[in-house]
Amino acid sequence: MANSQRRFFCLISVFALALSIPLASQNSAPQNSTAPASAPQTAGSDSSGQSQDQSLETLKVNVDVVQLFFNVKDKHGALIPNLNKDNFDLFEDGKPQTIKYFKPESDLPLTLGILIDSSGSQMRVLDMEKEVGASFLESTLRQKDEAFVISFDVDITLLQDFTNSVSRLRRALNQAKINTGGVSCAGGPLGPQGPIPCSSTGPRGTALYDAVYLASHDELSHEVGRKAMILLTDGEDQGSRLKIKDAIEAAQKADAICYVLLIADRGFYGMGMYSGDSEMRKLTEETGGRMIQVGNKIEKLREAFDQISHELRSQYNIGYVPTNTVRDGSFRKVEIKPKQHEYKIQARSGYYATPRHEE
Repeated sequence: MANSQRRFFCLISVFALALSIPLASQNSAPQNSTAPASAPQTAGSDSSGQSQDQSLETLKVNVDVVQLFFNVKDKHGALIPNLNKDNFDLFEDGKPQTIKYFKPESDLPLTLGILIDSSGSQMRVLDMEKEVGASFLESTLRQKDEAFVISFDVDITLLQDFTNSVSRLRRALNQAKINTGGVSCAGGPLGPQGPIPCSSTGPRGTALYDAVYLASHDELSHEVGRKAMILLTDGEDQGSRLKIKDAIEAAQKADAICYVLLIADRGFYGMGMYSGDSEMRKLTEETGGRMIQVGNKIEKLREAFDQISHELRSQYNIGYVPTNTVRDGSFRKVEIKPKQHEYKIQARSGYYATPRHEE
């Protein structure tokens, strides 16, 4: 864990640099054009008569493959299983794309980040978050899955780097403590600059956007496969150096789905209003997750975690080779459209076409 933590904190020195998510690519040539029998396959054939039954690994050779994980729901919000690629049309920037890979991925290893708000507004709900969060990890994580835990308040703290151990993750959650103190530019718990570049101007209370950026940039961007983060927060940010758009971009480049459990202690706010829900809704919709209103009710929190667990185990994986081969770093909008119009797709809004020299 010590080496992992050093990597996490050393990377903060490049915090202001944008890291784009590379499209999957390799330089070696394939030995044959057919996927091995043990690899994931999809049915179908192209106009030349060649089989399209090829694994995603085969597709990665000498081409750039975009892959997305997504859920399909009916008009009541129930998950729809047992669909195939013929149920969908796929578009990039409005132009139709050919689906090369399609498979349900309920058993694909999952990399998960838990981000827990430990600012003053969470004082009366933090223990609830720890308890239910630990139960969620215990019921959701499987042998090949990994998770990490970050707490954020005036500081951003990696409490536990990647591990499959639920007991370690539980201990990490229990280490989260309410912190309303200030960050001094003379020093901080994560080094002389604290977790991010320090400034003596402006209030700093809940570095939410910075935490999402760091979880995406320093942790999830280095992983492959299915990735998600779950934020337990009231959605209020105070004092982040970055903006919500920066957090969204980092999550998209890391191919990370963001879920937000909006936990707000009404007693803390009194007659005042909190407004974090609009930004959190934007974060989740752009990354293919969703925001769930919890309030301060433990049963609602349990239900929300159950919903997320089911969604993560009921995803589809779709892959295609973009017709636009220019890698200019621009954002490409991707739409998965169901042929059953009453179905709703929950997927990230697109990807960044990363130049090769940035990979």
